[in-house]
Amino acid sequence: MSNYEHTFITRYDLQESQTKKVIEKYQEIIKNNSGKVLKIEEWGLRPLSHNIQNNKKGFYFHFKFEGVGKTIEELEKAENIDQMLIRYLTVKVKKLDLKTNYFEKKEV
Repeated sequence: MSNYEHTFITRYDLQESQTKKVIEKYQEIIKNNSGKVLKIEEWGLRPLSHNIQNNKKGFYFHFKFEGVGKTIEELEKAENIDQMLIRYLTVKVKKLDLKTNYFEKKEV
């Protein structure tokens, strides 16, 4: 199995219950296609560098998981037709860093 990092951006106007369903949906796709989700990070609402499909902001989610080629194929096939997503990106990595959370909220 290979290691992957997968980030996707949902529309900013989704309700919290809808975003939870999106996360669960893609967790299930990974699990049902020989994959194993190791960590999910919610990076929150962030501005986009330019408008994408008339959106100026989006909710960012980051998955770290193990999988095979079929896992990525099925994941991206489902994301291509999902109207709730703005963008997604999958990157194959040699080693996953499960300790660092780059966008965690820091107390003042």
